[in-house]
Amino acid sequence: MFKKNQKGFTLIELMIVIAIIGILAAIAIPNFIEYRNKSYCSRAESDANSIASSLADYFAIPTHTALPVLGTTPGANDGKLNVALSGTNTGTISGTVDAIVITVTDVSTRCPAKYRQAMAATATKDGWTGSQHVKYMNAN
Repeated sequence: MFKKNQKGFTLIELMIVIAIIGILAAIAIPNFIEYRNKSYCSRAESDANSIASSLADYFAIPTHTALPVLGTTPGANDGKLNVALSGTNTGTISGTVDAIVITVTDVSTRCPAKYRQAMAATATKDGWTGSQHVKYMNAN
């Protein structure tokens, strides 16, 4: 026979808890994936800032008056501006000494399109053009 004081959960209670966990997971997992993918955007933006910082150090030496070529081997003494970039990102330096354009390509292509569109570059504002983050350094 059944005892009146049995302890435990009913099947309905367990199903409700599982349903709540499923709903929370359905909301949280896509957000987590989007945040993770945004970190690829941050990597490219950080790489552009690292190149800009290295350029500032490079031009602090009075004999450096020409735009350097970007290398990617830190510590190498090969006449290039050597900066380590995140993952497989690639970068370029172009323009003139008075108007430098730093471009870092997100090779992973994992940066979300919505983020890149919201942070689009203009002729004078840093931002994204396609899968590339563009940073401007002007003499002004």
